[in-house]
Amino acid sequence: MSTSNNQFENKEGQKVPVVTFPIRVNDDWNSRDTQEIFAGKTVVVFSLPGAFTPTCSSSHLPRYNELAGKLAANGVDEILCVSVNDTFVMNAWAKDQAAENISFIPDGNGDFTDGMGLLVDKSEIGFGKRSWRYSMLVKDGVIEKMFIEPDLPGDPFEVSDADTMLQYINPEAVQSVQVSLFSKPGCPHCARAKDLLAQQGLQYEELTLGDEISISAMRAITNADTVPQIFIGGKHIGGADDLANYFA
Repeated sequence: MSTSNNQFENKEGQKVPVVTFPIRVNDDWNSRDTQEIFAGKTVVVFSLPGAFTPTCSSSHLPRYNELAGKLAANGVDEILCVSVNDTFVMNAWAKDQAAENISFIPDGNGDFTDGMGLLVDKSEIGFGKRSWRYSMLVKDGVIEKMFIEPDLPGDPFEVSDADTMLQYINPEAVQSVQVSLFSKPGCPHCARAKDLLAQQGLQYEELTLGDEISISAMRAITNADTVPQIFIGGKHIGGADDLANYFA
């Protein structure tokens, strides 16, 4: 529990708690323990109050999934999302989020979170005991760095994000510009544009016509009728050929 304002215990230099997590895999019971997860590996852990909750689903989890490739390129072997939820809830959330780059760890009894000193009482909103929001970098079972959210009312989300973690691991890997791409399924020029962005190591937000946005909305934004349409740092680049020329 917290003691005073923003005074959760920082456990840098200590070993992670020894815990076994029961996990449901393909309708069978399985388990993972902290020895198997952390021994000899570099692991990023981010923990949050609950599956399917707004900040967790809209920001915290998706960004770690999006930056997983860059984290892996900088030595991270696995990214864990830990929450005090049972394995059925975590599996359903993993399926809903399509976050294939993240390992979902159900700390259903709160044993791991309690061992981290970050089990908090959220009974006032019907949650019971849950994890405080935090992230950490663990090397061979030892916590190298922790980013613990400030001890403020509600659910602060300021320092445990994926960009802060990547910034700590390798500041040069952080992407300084925002990239957005309008596309549609099966579009070969869109695939080419994505390849060009990937070659430059650029992450992008993809807006899919017919799914997330209408063609009339795209036309109003881009003054164009064809896809892809790419924006970099707020500047409209154009289509795939324009993107190739931009990089050239």
